[in-house]
Amino acid sequence: MLILGIESATPVASVALADERGLVGEITLNIGLTHSEQLLPMLDQLLQQTRCGLEDVAAIGISSGPGSFTGLRIGMATAKGLAQSRGIPVLGIPTLEAMAWQQSGTAGLVSAMQNARRNQIYGALYRWKDGGEGLYPVLEAMIPAEAASPEDWARRLDRLNEPVALMGDGAIVYEATWRQHLGNRAQILPPYLGIARGSFVALAARARFQAGQRQDFYQIKPLYIRGI
Repeated sequence: MLILGIESATPVASVALADERGLVGEITLNIGLTHSEQLLPMLDQLLQQTRCGLEDVAAIGISSGPGSFTGLRIGMATAKGLAQSRGIPVLGIPTLEAMAWQQSGTAGLVSAMQNARRNQIYGALYRWKDGGEGLYPVLEAMIPAEAASPEDWARRLDRLNEPVALMGDGAIVYEATWRQHLGNRAQILPPYLGIARGSFVALAARARFQAGQRQDFYQIKPLYIRGI
């Protein structure tokens, strides 16, 4: 079982392949080119380097937003075109959820945030739980992606009265706000751990696929969130 993950919701372009054992390969670029220039050449290179073919792919995970309108449109079109040509499902993975997968080795709260500008963030809150003996950890969505002011988001986190890992460029830009409201309960992760990556889109899609979730390309739509 091979899962292809595509990330194009952010300025980062990333494609990855994952199987039952974990990550097979990944190419990630953050160099400012448009995703229309990058995604298909990156995918061709990934398949060549891993010696895999599209005929080996069982499903495609696509980062579904929030994010750049143009990036989401390009990524969705790419994923749907590939899925339609192979007759395989597409699994939409919220961009902030894929980011939270980077913390799958730790238990507790994870707040993934994108800087939405105009003194706003796109934020989502997740909790990683122990999956039990011999099982992978389980990601629980506590607050799905929404637009909020940093102050309002910080107050919501404060009411939980728990340590929380903050990740993404929204965590970095508004660090002073998190420190003011959460104090030492805020663990602000370094910027490189908040980069959206195809590997975590693929791993999140693999978990959904293994759980029996299926979507076809007609069902997948970008997640656009309007500012407050």
